[in-house]
Amino acid sequence: MTGQPIPVIIDCDTGVDDALALLFAVRHPGLDLRAVTCVAGNTDVDGVVRNTLTVLERAGAPGIPVARGAERPLVEPPRSARHVHGEDGMGDLGLPAPTRAPVDLDAVSLLRREILASPRPVTLIPTAPLTNIALLLRTHPDVVGNIERIVFMGGAVACGNATAVAEFNVWHDPEAAAVLLTAGVPTTMYGLDVFTRVVVPGRDIARLRASTDPGTRLAGDLLAHRPATPDADPEDPGGGLGDAGAVCAVADPAGLTTRLLPVEVSLAPGPTRGQTIVDRRPRPGESEIHGEGRAPALVDVGLDVDVERYVKLWLTTVEGA
Repeated sequence: MTGQPIPVIIDCDTGVDDALALLFAVRHPGLDLRAVTCVAGNTDVDGVVRNTLTVLERAGAPGIPVARGAERPLVEPPRSARHVHGEDGMGDLGLPAPTRAPVDLDAVSLLRREILASPRPVTLIPTAPLTNIALLLRTHPDVVGNIERIVFMGGAVACGNATAVAEFNVWHDPEAAAVLLTAGVPTTMYGLDVFTRVVVPGRDIARLRASTDPGTRLAGDLLAHRPATPDADPEDPGGGLGDAGAVCAVADPAGLTTRLLPVEVSLAPGPTRGQTIVDRRPRPGESEIHGEGRAPALVDVGLDVDVERYVKLWLTTVEGA
């Protein structure tokens, strides 16, 4: 590792795989995790705050500031993913309550403070619905000058998970995602097309669970709760890194293959709401020819990932404490 660590802020809805992302960010020497902000998503926002503080304590990083953010999307009611992450959002592992409280600032205020105070431009890594980020960009546009890039877990080129075409984080707050994409900040979309592919083998999960280090052991227990895919090998289902892959992409961008493509979010009601419409056409179509074309934001869209590289990177980092 050469050069100074990359200053990063994670905005999350912790969440099993958000926890895996936090454990990696805390322990990777090339990342300087300056703050964590919390938003409703996988569970309610107070549960997210509790889970985030617990993970940071287990990871040996209790001093990182954590702030409570939006408790609902900009327009929609909140809709959790407890059926995936457990009633407590963390696999119902029965973890003890954290010993500290969040900072006495809301998430948007903490984001603004840390971004403007950083001597180097900050990379934002939202792994959750984008409500906090949209509120930040609309309320404090002055932060844009000190944001290096936003690498968000969200969206999909091909198939959704919340609906047939929409990924959960974008579907949960489509208006917020649209604000992010049109904010003029360099953006990378780490969507479902790569998200679902990065899987830790069962033998590695067993080793993590046997560790005496609390953070490493927690990582193994969380992965064991999170089978890779519904059609995974029942003999060795493995565990999906999910959101943690987006943080790997910041630490090691060469492992992610991206293409700069026009992307917009469908805001209309109905079955396409929350879809990230990624234009992969090699040439203009009839819509543009007839003067009906749009000009969506250009986004670096993740299209392929070096699975073995990111699994090794994540394991080496989390077990290296």
